[in-house]
Amino acid sequence: MELAHTLLLNEEACSQLSEVQKAEFIFEWLRYLEKLLLATSRNDVREKQKTLVEQLLSLLNSSPGPPTRKLLAKNLAILYSIGDTFSVYETIDKCNDLIRSKDDSPSYLPTKLAAVVCLGSLYKKLGRILGNTFTDTVGNILKAMKSAESQGRYEIMLSLQNILNGLGAAATPCHRDVYKAARSCLTDRSMAVRCAAAKCLLELQNEAIFMWSTDLDSVATLCFKSFEGSNYDVRISISKLLGTILAKAIISKHPGTAALRQSIRRVSLEEVLELLGTGFLRGSSGFLRASGDMLKGTSSVSRDVRVGVTQAYVVFVSTLGGTWLEKNFPVFLSHLLSLVSQSHPKATQTQIDAVCCRRCISFILRATIGGLLGEKAQIAAAKDICQTIWKLKKVMDVAASQHMLVCALQELGNLIHGLGTTAAPLLQDSSIGLLDSVISVILHPSISVRLAAAWCLHCIAVALPSYLTPLLDRCIERLTVLKSSPEAVTGFSFAVAALLGAVKHCPLGIPHGKGKIIMTLAEDLLCSATQNSRLSAQRTQAGWLLIAALMTLGSAVVSHHLARVLLLWKCVFPASPKDLETEKSRGDSFTWQVTLEGRAGALSAIKSFVSYCGDLLTEEVIQRLLPPLPCAVDLLIQLSSILKTYGNPLKTPSVVYRQRLYELLILLPPETYEGHLCAILKELAADLTAPDIQVAASTFLLPPLCHQDDLLILSPLLQETDHRFIEEQLLLGNGGACGSLEYDPYSIYEKDVEGDSVPKPLPPTLSVISSAAKLFGVVCAHVGEAQRLLILEQLLNSMKHTKGARQQVVQLHVVSSISNFLKYVADSKGSLGPDEMRRLALTLVMGALESANPLLRCAAAEAWARLAQVVDDGAFTAGLAQVSFDKLKSARDVVTRTGHSLALGSLNRYLGGISSSQHLNSCIGILYTLSQDSTSPDVQTWALHSLSLVIDSAGPLFYVHVEPTLSLIIMLLLNVPPTHAEVHQSLGRCLNALITTLGPELQGNSTSVSALRTSCLLGCAVMQDNPDCLVQAQAISCLQQLHMFAPRHVNLSSLVSCLCVNLCSPYLLLRRAVLACLRQLVQREASEVSEHAVMLAKDSREKLTPDANIGEMGLEGALLALLDKETDQRLCHDIRETLNHMLTSMAVEKLSLWLKLCKEVLAASADFATITCVDTMQEEEGHKLDDASVLTTRSDEKPHPFTNPRWATRVFAAECVCRIINQCENANSAHFDIALAQEMKKRDSRNDFLVLHLADLIRMAFMAATDHSDQLRLSGLETLLVVIRRFATVPEPEFPGHVILEQYQANVGAALRPAFTSETPPDVTAKACQVCSAWIASGVVSDLSDLRRVHQLLVSSLTKIQAGKEALSHLYNESASTMEILAVLKAWAEVYIIAVQRHKNNKQTLKTTSYSEESVRNGSNSSYGLLDLVCTDLGTLSRLWLAALQDFALLTLPSEFASQLPIDGGAFYTAETSENAKMHYYNSWALILHATALWLTSTGFVVADPDEGASNLSRPVTPTSMCQDSSSGATVKSPEDVYTDRFHLLLGISVEFLCSLRSDATMESITACLHALQALLDVPWPRSKIGSDQDLGIELLNVLHRVILTRESPSIQLASLEVVRQIICAAQEHVKEKRRSAEVDDGAAEKETLPEFGEGKDTGGLVPGKSLVFATLELCVCILVRQLPELNPKLTGSSGVKASKPQILSEDGSRLVSAALVIISELPAVCSPEGSISILPTILYLTIGVLRETAVKLPGSQLSSTVAASLQALKGILSSPMARAEKSHTAWTDLLRSALTTVLDCWNPVDGTHQELDEVSLLTAITVFILSTSPEVTTIPCLQRSCIEKFKAALEIKDPMVQVKTYQLLHSIFQYPNPAVSYPYIYSLASSIVEKLQEIDKRKPEDTTELQIFQEGIKVLESLIIIAEEQHRSQLVACLLPILISFLLDENALGSATSIMRNLHDFALQNLMQIGPQYSSVFKNVMASSPALKARLEAAIKGNQESIKVKLPSSKHTKNPGNNSSIQLKTNFL
Repeated sequence: MELAHTLLLNEEACSQLSEVQKAEFIFEWLRYLEKLLLATSRNDVREKQKTLVEQLLSLLNSSPGPPTRKLLAKNLAILYSIGDTFSVYETIDKCNDLIRSKDDSPSYLPTKLAAVVCLGSLYKKLGRILGNTFTDTVGNILKAMKSAESQGRYEIMLSLQNILNGLGAAATPCHRDVYKAARSCLTDRSMAVRCAAAKCLLELQNEAIFMWSTDLDSVATLCFKSFEGSNYDVRISISKLLGTILAKAIISKHPGTAALRQSIRRVSLEEVLELLGTGFLRGSSGFLRASGDMLKGTSSVSRDVRVGVTQAYVVFVSTLGGTWLEKNFPVFLSHLLSLVSQSHPKATQTQIDAVCCRRCISFILRATIGGLLGEKAQIAAAKDICQTIWKLKKVMDVAASQHMLVCALQELGNLIHGLGTTAAPLLQDSSIGLLDSVISVILHPSISVRLAAAWCLHCIAVALPSYLTPLLDRCIERLTVLKSSPEAVTGFSFAVAALLGAVKHCPLGIPHGKGKIIMTLAEDLLCSATQNSRLSAQRTQAGWLLIAALMTLGSAVVSHHLARVLLLWKCVFPASPKDLETEKSRGDSFTWQVTLEGRAGALSAIKSFVSYCGDLLTEEVIQRLLPPLPCAVDLLIQLSSILKTYGNPLKTPSVVYRQRLYELLILLPPETYEGHLCAILKELAADLTAPDIQVAASTFLLPPLCHQDDLLILSPLLQETDHRFIEEQLLLGNGGACGSLEYDPYSIYEKDVEGDSVPKPLPPTLSVISSAAKLFGVVCAHVGEAQRLLILEQLLNSMKHTKGARQQVVQLHVVSSISNFLKYVADSKGSLGPDEMRRLALTLVMGALESANPLLRCAAAEAWARLAQVVDDGAFTAGLAQVSFDKLKSARDVVTRTGHSLALGSLNRYLGGISSSQHLNSCIGILYTLSQDSTSPDVQTWALHSLSLVIDSAGPLFYVHVEPTLSLIIMLLLNVPPTHAEVHQSLGRCLNALITTLGPELQGNSTSVSALRTSCLLGCAVMQDNPDCLVQAQAISCLQQLHMFAPRHVNLSSLVSCLCVNLCSPYLLLRRAVLACLRQLVQREASEVSEHAVMLAKDSREKLTPDANIGEMGLEGALLALLDKETDQRLCHDIRETLNHMLTSMAVEKLSLWLKLCKEVLAASADFATITCVDTMQEEEGHKLDDASVLTTRSDEKPHPFTNPRWATRVFAAECVCRIINQCENANSAHFDIALAQEMKKRDSRNDFLVLHLADLIRMAFMAATDHSDQLRLSGLETLLVVIRRFATVPEPEFPGHVILEQYQANVGAALRPAFTSETPPDVTAKACQVCSAWIASGVVSDLSDLRRVHQLLVSSLTKIQAGKEALSHLYNESASTMEILAVLKAWAEVYIIAVQRHKNNKQTLKTTSYSEESVRNGSNSSYGLLDLVCTDLGTLSRLWLAALQDFALLTLPSEFASQLPIDGGAFYTAETSENAKMHYYNSWALILHATALWLTSTGFVVADPDEGASNLSRPVTPTSMCQDSSSGATVKSPEDVYTDRFHLLLGISVEFLCSLRSDATMESITACLHALQALLDVPWPRSKIGSDQDLGIELLNVLHRVILTRESPSIQLASLEVVRQIICAAQEHVKEKRRSAEVDDGAAEKETLPEFGEGKDTGGLVPGKSLVFATLELCVCILVRQLPELNPKLTGSSGVKASKPQILSEDGSRLVSAALVIISELPAVCSPEGSISILPTILYLTIGVLRETAVKLPGSQLSSTVAASLQALKGILSSPMARAEKSHTAWTDLLRSALTTVLDCWNPVDGTHQELDEVSLLTAITVFILSTSPEVTTIPCLQRSCIEKFKAALEIKDPMVQVKTYQLLHSIFQYPNPAVSYPYIYSLASSIVEKLQEIDKRKPEDTTELQIFQEGIKVLESLIIIAEEQHRSQLVACLLPILISFLLDENALGSATSIMRNLHDFALQNLMQIGPQYSSVFKNVMASSPALKARLEAAIKGNQESIKVKLPSSKHTKNPGNNSSIQLKTNFL
């Protein structure tokens, strides 16, 4: 193929190829040429032009295929438009000659067609340049058309369209001729020609004025004619033509002078509507030419005309646009409704016609009002409809108005459903009286109107949940009052049922008590039914309908009424067969009608129960359901005889009864009616073969039985389209009935079938067949084999005995039943039975495979394959395949060939590549042959479809066949005429399956793979050029597959351009394909896709559909706009996903674009909110008004890309804003730092950061939060919450100390205030509370007066909820008020927690730093103030919090305690709604728990409230109270008991939660729970509780251990460790307390007799599970080993100590280890002396282990935090009183010696390697041992010697800092009071210290560290002097003085000395001044003996005094210069 990529065709390469490859090669060259010509310079083209033209014309003569001729023509046109045009006339002449040619042979046809296409293309591109040649050309083409066949007519029409397009007004002379020709084509028998003619006329009407003026009537009549017998594509094309022309007729301005000559008459809107109406009502039979039968009213309009005209209405209005519709809506509405009024009885003469016409009217209204109008205009339209309803209600004639009312009511319902809560103003406006109008119509005499009104109420309730309960109350009240009117009983029962059906769409629900009211009402209706025969039927129906609808409320409600329902169910059927007999003999026609109605109703109610309350179906309930069933089946068997007796009136009731029984039986498990299977089966067989059903109607049975993919080959009607709603009626043929609500009122409460449309049940005669066929499958699978055989034979016979159309009906029913049966057996893995069964089933299916009805063939093929699947026997399957092979080889008729080819495909689908490859080969061979049968497109379509199934199921086995199959597909794609779109669709499916089979191999580089890949891409290109939209959709999904497997080889820019062009295609399936593909592309390369789209939009203005404005808004904006218009759910989902992917990958780069889009969408909210918003702002702060007006007014400088986006789109935009913020969080930190952002923006203006758009973010959140739509308010509040949380800490650089959000506090307040009004739904208020608490807690506002505004909102809601569950609104379910109460309590809890924390932090800062007065006033203002603000309500809050916690505790009890729960629920939930309430408690308990714990701590558990004793916690409204037993209300508990209860409540909730952490437990809950425990244990009283109850402590520790094991987060682990520490403290306090009291009690007794307190008692044994200490150790070891695995030898797999380098832990790790060590060091204090001995080795091992593993050398000899912690712990352990207690003294001494040895061993090399431990750490550890233990531990000679050596060695280390630290440590050892300890060190080390100092003395120190060493050394010597005995002291002083004096300087030297020497001088002088007076005698002796020293000292003193005089003012500082510069080691662990 690379050879094809040249400017001239490589003829040599081409000639060597085979025919198929040649065609491929030429097509590839033409594709390449098209791109190349546009990219080549004009001169280069001109050079080669002649050759190129010749090559192209020679190709023209070589019979090119359809795609090739199209490309060829395109290239010729491009070539002439770029190069010279002088030879173009020759080319045109040549083409004309080819067309004139007399050769009519089929082989010459392609050349003729190519010539026609070339002419069209040349004129389109070159237009008027071609001058006058066009008259000849057009004449020639039109002449050729007379003898052309359909392909010719098709191409000629398209070519004429192109010629007209190119020439424009210049073509006027030919207009009439073209018009005449196109008129004849418009009613052509070929559908493709009709479509082409419509396109041609659409082009013509641009210039041909007569079409929409003088000839308007005839054009319309012609279109109506064209609709007759049309298919979907024709209807779309013609309706577009008709709609456009009629729209043009209305809006055309009078053109210039030319028009005056033609004297155009102006057409009025009324005339146009009249014209369309005529088509709708009378079809194509013209206006006055109505034939006789028309006048007699016998013929009716064919449905396809009516559907076509319906689509034309929609096109007409869409062309005129939304604003036109707004102005003319009343006229348009009254016209549409008049079409179904009585003035045109033709349209509605039968119910079936009426239903179909109503559907058409509804469709027009939905498509126009729903599709074109924005929300404001829709509200206006709803008002108009409402007025119409009032008018129609006054019409007395029922028949005249009923259908108009139905249409109006359904549209009103749909409108409000779409508007959602935005429609609130509409319902509140009393002047319109919307609800009154709908409710008044419920009494209409026509049942369909009553149902429509009920459905309208359903829609209102779903849209505005706050109206649900009031409407329900109103209808129940009317129903009770008007019980004696039949219309009212049915009407209001429909309404109640419809409203109950709405409850499942309203998350807030209805009050629980409504169920009881409805149940009572239903019982009342059923009981009173017999009192009045006029009302019997209605009351019976109403009663059961209410019960059935009640079931949809689910088990929570139904469980309370189940017993009554079951009783009614039992009573409705006679108790025994005998009673049934007496019934039969007694009744008359009317009583049977009522009886059947009642029993059918009862069956419906039970069916509804089984569907909606499955969890109530326990064994016991099923047993109670069963008794009436046998009787119900008996009645079924008797029905036919009853019917014979009483005749026609019972016909419908009996059918309904059958259907209800069948439906119920389908749902029940077959075991429940085992005894009646045979009887039921007989009835089913009779129903299925009953004689009175039309054939067309039965087609509805089959689609569900065919495979979804197979339906695609049948009829476009079965595919999903935008017009599905009206196209469905065509599927059923002219006689079939569409579904409609009046056929089955019980469907009014069912789940919505699709979207928001009205339920459309089929007539009972049809639905009974559907249910019978389904039930047949179940029952037949459960009867015995003999029965099965009999029944199948019976079915076969009944098929043989009927003839003609009847036979086809029976066959349809039988095949659908058999299919159901086989499907059921296959799904339940059952078996078919004996061979005889196979034969019968096969015969039944075989006949259908060769039926004339394609749907039936399709279903039969499915059954055929299912049969093979069930039998599951290779030989049988092979036999079936062979049957098909033989048939296909011999048969010549289309029916057999299509049926059996699909059968082969289905076999493959269900059984994989029919086991052996030989079968596969023969199968593929046969399908190849069939797919090339060009005489029958149908055979080709079915065979290719089958081939795609074979490819799919054969998998890897198919590899051998890939190349031949691919070349077959390409050949067919290049040769099948475009008029056979269905063949192309099947080819597309084959190509798709092939690409899937090849999969990732397509990435390969071998020649064979690249050839396959090129062919695939070529195939896609051919399909992309196909005029049929569904083929284009196939092309897109093929490219999508290719892009998935081989992304580098798919040209992204051309793919994206193809997607953008089709983004707004009128074909739903094409739009779906586009979005599915886009969604995949943007997951990988969002930015490339987006760039390509924008580039494309800029390049080709005209190509893109006008709807998608990509140029301005980018692809993202176009998709958002599309999301707003699109109604298909799946498409909307894909659009959202696509946008989400784009946002995730590009929001940060394209921040401004995304925010701009969101802002423009959300700005629509501002239009509504303008008025309300500004007022709130003004009240709030006068000077902030400018800000508010910015928020709400929008500049109207340029037209807005989003006109009135719907609320759902706005909600999506608000969600996008939150996502954008989250994306920025993961990006650059500058997004949340304004100073940094501004700086980076200065550096590069392209930089963009979120913080710079903060005003916009707030504005968007504000607009959304104050909208009419509740969903949008929720999203807006969520956005506000996210903004507050992310930006709360961003400082404002211009005002230090303030944050950036502070300036928006007015906006935040204004956004929150509306959410606290009384009519706001609870979910919005709950969200707003969350935002309030976040705002207060964020600390943005520090000024109390500002805070009070938001705080006031919380106070108001607190007042509202104080009355508990009773006081809240009764509009919603009780759980909604639970949600609101808990949200308020949670918000307060959050605020209180923050207030307490700030208060605490403030106290600490006040302690640590000294503030000036003013800063104290300002700084603590907000924290104290906030706490004060909360404190005023704390009394109330604490009561409510405790009540909520108690509720939560009750609700979380396991189910076995259910019987002990309070009967009427808790403080905030009712018993019936406890399940729904649980979720709300789960969301809020944690913070409430924390707050309660803090409150209890603040009262210290001691201060009782003044009213605590009497009222406890129970408030008048709280039925259950914390500390009051319900049985003995009189007893009052003591405060101690109250506190104990509270303590156990809090502790119990925490433990229960922590010990079974669910995977969905949030971090927030766990942290809050741990903090609550910490707060509890902060005060003595709870600690004493825990301390005194050891089991409790152990349980808590075990729970915390689990938390640590299961949660990795360091913050949670640290919080857990803090609680552990507090538990150990509590245990210590307890032990101390016991010891103290024992000593006090036995003060006089002997010490020995005191019992041992603490763990380990006298034995020292710690029992795991019973020991607090053991549990603590487990937990600490877990933490330590996780951070330092080396501590556990087993883990590291080594024995004992192993040399490993010490390591520094992460900051979190260090914190955890330190916390664990603190706990460990506390443990000995909890033990008895014996116990302490048991744990000591472990404790020491761990502490020293941490020291060893983390003793890393740090710069400046600092200690790492873990080492410091381990030393601290070591000090704690060593100084424990247990070390001195007599019982444990000896053991401790031994163990401590061993521990010291371990520390000393750390210096020794292990395994010959030297460990690099930090000497200072180890020396410090040794020092800790020396100073903290009793002398006998460290004074054993060997240990002492070792220690001294270590110090000596350390003094020799070069590192000065080590020396400094060593001196400091020695200093503390030398000062140790016990000489036995300190003297050995002094003896060993003093001399070397003196030497060191003298050495320094000689060298003179050079830097500060040496100075430090010297200073520390001197301090050590000084301390020795103090310790020394009198007689040795003089020697020491004599040593020290010379050293000190040698550093003194005289006054001359002092001036020039370095700062270090000067410091030394000061230090020495000061020390001398101190020593002199202390040891005066020694001092004098030395001075006397050394005059030099004395002189030096005097000089220095004198010099010093001089300098003091100079520096008198600053003399303070010379006090102790040494100390300032020395780094003091804090020896707090010494």
